[in-house]
Amino acid sequence: MNKEQVYPSANDIYLSQLLLDARNQERKDKALAVSIRLEALAITICRKELNHKEVAELLRHEALRFEHESQELH
Repeated sequence: MNKEQVYPSANDIYLSQLLLDARNQERKDKALAVSIRLEALAITICRKELNHKEVAELLRHEALRFEHESQELH
């Protein structure tokens, strides 16, 4: 059996790199957004001097927000 080897074209390589770059940028953007949100939560917790039950409730609310955001993307 003689199979010809298929090589990706320059366009294929370029598009693959574009997709990889876009995914990496999206990951960076998401990480920054989460970091900013966590800092905002920490500021809220400190300013309002929340107790452990209030902090837990705040985190549950935030988890629901992330869950809803995830569902909107599907």
